[in-house]
Amino acid sequence: MAEHKLEKGLVQVYTGNGKGKTSAAFGAALRAIGRDFKVYIIQFIKGGFDYGELYSVKHLPNLKLAAFGRGRFITEPQPPQEDVKLAHDAFELAQKVVNSGEYDIVVLDEINVALDLKMISIDDVIRLIQNKPNHVELILTGRNAPTQIVEAADLVTEMKEIKHPYAQGIPQRKGIEY
Repeated sequence: MAEHKLEKGLVQVYTGNGKGKTSAAFGAALRAIGRDFKVYIIQFIKGGFDYGELYSVKHLPNLKLAAFGRGRFITEPQPPQEDVKLAHDAFELAQKVVNSGEYDIVVLDEINVALDLKMISIDDVIRLIQNKPNHVELILTGRNAPTQIVEAADLVTEMKEIKHPYAQGIPQRKGIEY
């Protein structure tokens, strides 16, 4: 079996209404790759969008990324069944990847949003956290992290929006916001 990079993997959560949750997770991934860690990023709800990180991963060793979603923002209180199925598919992959123990860091990007929208079960995610291999670092991102997830985590950072260019009419910029 491959040597584990971490003796004890922790659980990190990046949440809040401010920009930077995914960026923080990708920063952690980039740092880890520099130390020859194996990283797998699973994006919930983000599939079908044209994000810059989709291009970056092609140039980085030891990094895999899978994005699930239909390329649309989910605004309905009860998301369409097709979106719920994609969230379930993403979580099924997350379980396989985490439990394989093959990766040093697993990022579940926007999983908190999927939880907030009740697209996947909080109990299932808590079980994944509790039963993950000891050496796996798990990073969960997205707004509205449920209390149970915050309590189960070792590190929680809340991004707080104080000022954003979008409020001044400045649209998203390629390479900065996406």
